[in-house]
Amino acid sequence: MSEKVLKGIIIKGIGGFYYIEAEGDIYECKARGAFRKKKISPLAGDNVLITIRENGENTIDEIEERKNFLVRPPVANVDTLVIVSSVKEPVPSTLVIDRLTAIAVSKNIKPCIVFSKSDLGDTKELEEIYKKAGLDVCSVCCKTGEGVEKVKEMIKGGITVFTGNTGVGKSSLLNCIDSRFSIETGEVSSKLGRGRHTTRDVTLHKVNDFYVADTPGFSSIENEEQEYEFKERLPELFLDFGDYIYNCRFTGCSHTKEKGCAVIDAVENGQIEKSRHQSYLQLAEELKDLKPWESSKRKF
Repeated sequence: MSEKVLKGIIIKGIGGFYYIEAEGDIYECKARGAFRKKKISPLAGDNVLITIRENGENTIDEIEERKNFLVRPPVANVDTLVIVSSVKEPVPSTLVIDRLTAIAVSKNIKPCIVFSKSDLGDTKELEEIYKKAGLDVCSVCCKTGEGVEKVKEMIKGGITVFTGNTGVGKSSLLNCIDSRFSIETGEVSSKLGRGRHTTRDVTLHKVNDFYVADTPGFSSIENEEQEYEFKERLPELFLDFGDYIYNCRFTGCSHTKEKGCAVIDAVENGQIEKSRHQSYLQLAEELKDLKPWESSKRKF
């Protein structure tokens, strides 16, 4: 029986079947039983080796080591997290944005912030908060196309996940990035023989030289990381604290209320935005009683 081994990327998994893009085509495969024994579930975004057989019984034989992964939405090897927040309708929440940027940094994912519906209000103040924090940020208006090219530059290469609350304009933004996105979504679903809206599974769509994760039903990110570890790393996950957290008077400073805290001094001097520190304080408060043996999944 003729067979060939290919290297590819999982673009979707549903009902025990996985769809792998390899050498310009899509192959339906099943995972080998060894993965189940090891309790490893293949994810969209996984780089894999597959065996293609004449009888159609194609298999995933190897999953390359992941650089990161998200549990909800389930996707691996994410390069960029685009956090979409509207200027108005609904009003933006800096706390939500700051939670998501911290999660992205914890997983070595580049966070980018996009303020949509810029025609409804001034975004300069919001942009300045995050530019000062050293994050990539821009504003877009899908009606006029303003800012769309900048978003494209921010997400070039790799796998990008878009997140944001319902109503912020994620779908409109994706269609502005590439008008074929909704068409390609339908084409891939047709190839896979599955209705697009029948599941909450992630599908990767190739747009130009990068992949965009279509994440139906997911408006937030669930952090699977050990929360205690997240708690311990929290100061460093706020990138704008980086120049100050090691200059505090006392070792083990929590950067919440201590005298001689370089972070608090930087906030008072305007070097760190107050809203960023307020978000840090709220997250620190939520996590303060967590013990090393406690772990759960927190939906952000």
